[in-house]
Amino acid sequence: MPWQSLVARLVEVVLEVRAWAARGGGFTSKLHLSADGSCRPLSLIVTPGQRADCTQFIAVLEKIRVPRIGPGRPRRSPDSLAADKAYGNGTVREYLRSGGIRHTIPEKTDGQAARLRKGSRGGRPCGFDENRYKKRNTVERAINRLKQSRAVATRFDKRGYVYLGTATAASVAIWLRT
Repeated sequence: MPWQSLVARLVEVVLEVRAWAARGGGFTSKLHLSADGSCRPLSLIVTPGQRADCTQFIAVLEKIRVPRIGPGRPRRSPDSLAADKAYGNGTVREYLRSGGIRHTIPEKTDGQAARLRKGSRGGRPCGFDENRYKKRNTVERAINRLKQSRAVATRFDKRGYVYLGTATAASVAIWLRT
């Protein structure tokens, strides 16, 4: 019978670790963001490190709010978007199509092989503009600009929401500089 209490205690520890990771702290954390053409962050989300990037794509896009120059509601969707192969799944592409957002996302090689294997039933390949895809590195440059702030780069903050606040403050500093 003592092994039952040991198993119960292990389950409690696992649940505590999962709850800690779910709060955004976790053992590692990721900063998901969108950026404009001038490498200025538009929206930020902090998630546990084991969370896949493509699962946060729609959440990051829905947090975008760009104020208009005149009266009116802020813009919520970009004119066009460039992303890497990690975001090339059907859910993301369907979301972008339904929102009328032009996108440049390369097709994964296994998806391309599956489409070709189906023959005429596989459908047409998705459009790909190489010149627009070259601008994809603006997000990487925006992350590098954020990491110029020592607090964002070293991530001393223990809680995810505090880290998000630190990254937001660094984003405001970037917007004020440009």
